[in-house]
Amino acid sequence: MIQVEKYINPFTDFGFKKLFGSEPNKDLLADFLNELLPDKHKIHTLSYSKSEYLGPSLSDRKAIFDIFCTNEQGDKFIVEIQRAKQIYFKDRSIYYSTFPIQEQAIKGIWDFRLTAVYTIAILDFVFENDHNDQHVVVKVQLKDQDNQVFYEKLTYIYLQMPFFNKTAEELETNFEKWLFVLKNIEKLTEIPSRLKNKIFMKFFGEAEIANLAQEERAAYEQSLKVYRDLKNVTDTAYIEGYDEGYDIAKQEAHNKLVNAIKKAISLGNSIQETAEIFEISESEVEKYLNQ
Repeated sequence: MIQVEKYINPFTDFGFKKLFGSEPNKDLLADFLNELLPDKHKIHTLSYSKSEYLGPSLSDRKAIFDIFCTNEQGDKFIVEIQRAKQIYFKDRSIYYSTFPIQEQAIKGIWDFRLTAVYTIAILDFVFENDHNDQHVVVKVQLKDQDNQVFYEKLTYIYLQMPFFNKTAEELETNFEKWLFVLKNIEKLTEIPSRLKNKIFMKFFGEAEIANLAQEERAAYEQSLKVYRDLKNVTDTAYIEGYDEGYDIAKQEAHNKLVNAIKKAISLGNSIQETAEIFEISESEVEKYLNQ
């Protein structure tokens, strides 16, 4: 018997922005982020900022964030969902963090004081590295030669979701509950007893597919198809052992990616926006469009 999903997949572009990037759900985003932040940067109130940033000139590459928000102290938070490995993902992450730094510059007299900038990325994959530590949370800051934090107002936090494997019965902290719902909600048919509190009851209500308006349902279905096509392609690439990730051997998966990219363009997305959706380069989008 085929199981019909009851809740939306938060790893889809639509699902992530619906659950965390909409004005009525600011409390969900704040509750989640506060599990990752030190006390001095905790969020009491937040406001969403524009998610698209241009460089200093029109010819410069722009940045498109999944979610970009600011707390009452002026601290900046880039929140991203990353569905597939990118060769230069770390570089992209650093590059994106420069935009909320640059926007703090003040014309005229300025003492260069900056507010904190956080990049928080939820990964549907794990980093490939030389050690075997299976950390769910990877926190990165600038440190000196004595391994002391040199600059505390620039932080990168990566959540390697494949490493989180606790069951609902094993959940102890609020942070573990967030990790559990992010990873498993699409597969659930009912709310686990340990998640029946105010914030998670709201989260499940917002995620219930039956509560979506007709236009939202159509947008979600398209977003889900893009996600599944992308995952199919990257999973195939991994199985085949290709480091490039997208230069895959199986023609069927390749064709799905090409068709999904062309569909995204036909829906009015630009080449850069399509590249962001599929987490590939613009040149790769252009290459697939010509096939």
